[in-house]
Amino acid sequence: MTSTTESPATPPGGAEAAVPGRVVVLAGGLSHERDVSLRSGRRVAEALRGAGTETEVLDVDSRLLERLAADRPACVVPMLHGETGEDGAVREVLELLDLPYVGAAPVACRTAFDKPTAKAVVARAGVHTPASVCLPHETFRELGAGKVMSAIVDRLGLPLMVKPARSGSALGCSVVRSPADLPHAMVDAFAYGALTLVERFVAGTEVAVGVVDDGSGPRALSPVSIHPDGGVYDYTARYTAGSTEFRVPATLSEELAAECARVAVLVHETLGLRDLSRSDLIVDADGVVWFLEANVAPGFTETSTVPLAVQADGLDLGRLCASLVAGATARGAHRA
Repeated sequence: MTSTTESPATPPGGAEAAVPGRVVVLAGGLSHERDVSLRSGRRVAEALRGAGTETEVLDVDSRLLERLAADRPACVVPMLHGETGEDGAVREVLELLDLPYVGAAPVACRTAFDKPTAKAVVARAGVHTPASVCLPHETFRELGAGKVMSAIVDRLGLPLMVKPARSGSALGCSVVRSPADLPHAMVDAFAYGALTLVERFVAGTEVAVGVVDDGSGPRALSPVSIHPDGGVYDYTARYTAGSTEFRVPATLSEELAAECARVAVLVHETLGLRDLSRSDLIVDADGVVWFLEANVAPGFTETSTVPLAVQADGLDLGRLCASLVAGATARGAHRA
């Protein structure tokens, strides 16, 4: 990994952010990504405390609403990964409680978290996205799994990427290089949800681009190129230290890096996201940038790409988080 060594810098937008009151970071929950969420939540809380913000981490359980009502925070930072945290439901509840929060609104979360829907929306905006089909488990059972899988291969060809339509952290994702591998890949994907997305596999350099907006408009962080040891950026490669090499700046030409940044900002705006997002892209051998998926609650673990890009851009993570909290708090006050 290549990065710059920096002194604390002011966040995007210029001025030092002032956070009026206590902040609650939501982490954990009951999704398959609970452990990743806890790690992300702890890091965000530590960064905010380092920036002088009183911060508490709360799990999402039956006591949460009671605790929020008993001691209302100035702002909430949802660091929940997986369906229960990124589908907009928790944010709907925060809005019912009139609690300001960092991140996209519920409708935008639902659109972004549903991969087939997000692909369709950004494709209409002119973004390249791999050809795909999305089918529920019932279709395979009722029409015959063998015949359906044969039709998929005939239509999309090989290799394929098989993934749950509504999941994260590459859980249940598989690369299929022969028809014999497809049944097992489908079983793995259906283990994480009733709807599976099958895409034409795009070979190339995987790139993650974070987008931040502290009120001065969305801007892309430095693209991060991803080079997993095993060639596939799966769950183990994402969260096991040393399993993947992350390069910042990305191993791309200036023109391609700029194009990745442009696409990430376009995705952020097209999906109606706010504050913070991350787009996962592939740059193929011809220099075409392909959109894979968007994340409304990017990870903040020690191997996550957004903190790496923040560091490489000479920004202080705590001050950046504080600026997003300050913006969300002001937005909540304006709405009230």
